[in-house]
Amino acid sequence: MCACAFALVGCRLDIAVDMVVEPDGTGTVTVLLTADSELVAAVPNIADELATDDVVAAGWVIDGPVETPGGGLSVSLSHGFFSAEEATNLLNSLGPPFNQMSMTVNASGDDTTIRLNGLLGLPDGFESFADDDLITAVGAMPFEAEIAAAGVTPESSMGATIRATLPGDIDESRTNGTELGEGRLEWVVPFDGTIDDWRAVAVQSPGDDRWWARPLSVIALVALVAWVTFMTFFIGYVAWARWQRRRSRTRPVG
Repeated sequence: MCACAFALVGCRLDIAVDMVVEPDGTGTVTVLLTADSELVAAVPNIADELATDDVVAAGWVIDGPVETPGGGLSVSLSHGFFSAEEATNLLNSLGPPFNQMSMTVNASGDDTTIRLNGLLGLPDGFESFADDDLITAVGAMPFEAEIAAAGVTPESSMGATIRATLPGDIDESRTNGTELGEGRLEWVVPFDGTIDDWRAVAVQSPGDDRWWARPLSVIALVALVAWVTFMTFFIGYVAWARWQRRRSRTRPVG
């Protein structure tokens, strides 16, 4: 419910998620949280009150908080992954506005296809941050009256983007992110109550990062054929020479 608390003091929280996928399917998820100067002014000791023990225990590496040029604070969290399943778990651990996130890797022949899927947004506004058990226990969404009185909305108090850098060629027909170049894509998360699809497909072929592999394999094949041919003639010559030697020894004299 930190987003609701931010809304109560009329400040803004910006979230930037950056996902980098390497050609072997490993990678890193980095999350940058930035609170503006209004929040820092309203809660001067916010840096000291950040609870990071659970985050660190989950394997995230924390950098900050550090002061921004505008007088706010930013915190960076990063976590590596070694499989598509682990990447999926990391993305889903972020919670709203990143919903039903997944990464899959499939191989077909020589090609490897990486797919990203998910839903971006807060369809229920600030209530999206509160689980059903909490609402049932409290009887209502926490801070509901205060948020209504302040007149703030997720759209006015939050912003979020998610970027992904994928290896191989981006399939534009199955990708709805904005291309930034060099396999990097960006999506802006809506906070107006709508939900956007998060879709990307990249196809990685053997030649994408190994242009030298095919000519090298041809050279190796030619060398192998030449070696086999040479050895065949050499062995044949040795056998013929030995046969000639034996024949000369057994030939009668006179």
